[in-house]
Amino acid sequence: MTLEEKHARLREMLLEASPVVVAFSGGVDSTFLLAAAHRALGKGKCIGVTAVSESLAPAELDEARQIANQIGAEWTTIQTREMDDPLYRANTKERCYFCKTELFSALRTFAYERGFATVLDGFNADDTGDWRPGARAGAEQGVKSPLKDAGLTKQDIRDLSRSYGLPTWNKPSFACLASRLPYNTEITPERLALIATAEAALRSHGFMAFRARYHGETARLEIGIDEIPRFEEATFARSVRDAVVKAGFARVTLDLAGFRSGSQNETSGRSGIVPLPSAARDGLLIVRKQGFAGAEACIEGNMIRIIVSWKDFPRLLKEETRVPLVAALRGQGYVYVAADIP
Repeated sequence: MTLEEKHARLREMLLEASPVVVAFSGGVDSTFLLAAAHRALGKGKCIGVTAVSESLAPAELDEARQIANQIGAEWTTIQTREMDDPLYRANTKERCYFCKTELFSALRTFAYERGFATVLDGFNADDTGDWRPGARAGAEQGVKSPLKDAGLTKQDIRDLSRSYGLPTWNKPSFACLASRLPYNTEITPERLALIATAEAALRSHGFMAFRARYHGETARLEIGIDEIPRFEEATFARSVRDAVVKAGFARVTLDLAGFRSGSQNETSGRSGIVPLPSAARDGLLIVRKQGFAGAEACIEGNMIRIIVSWKDFPRLLKEETRVPLVAALRGQGYVYVAADIP
């Protein structure tokens, strides 16, 4: 099916589902869906609804408001209370199921009270191959996924978003703040606020693709690959480090593999291997063989933190150094390979 045919099919589905409530986060998919629904149905037949809770960064809420205004669509917010659910706070791999169950339940109530027929989400055709327990929650509650059903992939949605003039056409993927905590690490309002503050600091430094991953007292920064060279400048790197420390983390380490969505689902190059503290010696030997004679290493669970002087730090960030180093250390069982900002 061509992109034009998929687009036409989407419009048909929206007309069939009218009037609709769009679960609107301000991300690439839900922004396009809201814009398409607004074009097809107009005000009164379409409304975007953003769920507000501790897991939504304040900056994301502001952006959602601005985007909805730009589209011209009717928009509002509802409060969700996933934090009241101990199954959500436990942060197992089913976390998104419990979160989306709360979200879609609240949206269905909203839709019923306002006389809307259907709740729509931004699930797309590419999402079917990923771990998406939230999609199960949607199916259980009768939520429709017209982007998926029309066969629209993520790239299709970006292409159509660009043709619509939407500012999100090249926006990096963004998930809720809870996704920054490793599975089975309890979700608390305090931890979410800490992450939100650290990511606000990254946003203020001009980064486009980023995550501040929570490892207790350590923040592991995932930054877009093309933005990592910015850390080679000492004043800038230390400004970022100091801002994240000010947010409340004790240590700041830079992930040498760069930004990627869903990194907490990753495994090492040796599946099932969990490095022991004694494995630091072997990891450190690999680092020192790359010419970092004065390097040290720290193990935090399945992460190895490499510690070098500022003189060596820029060289560690060079693609020809960090790519083989990450591969070698992942082969030893480390899921995350990071370097402390000196």
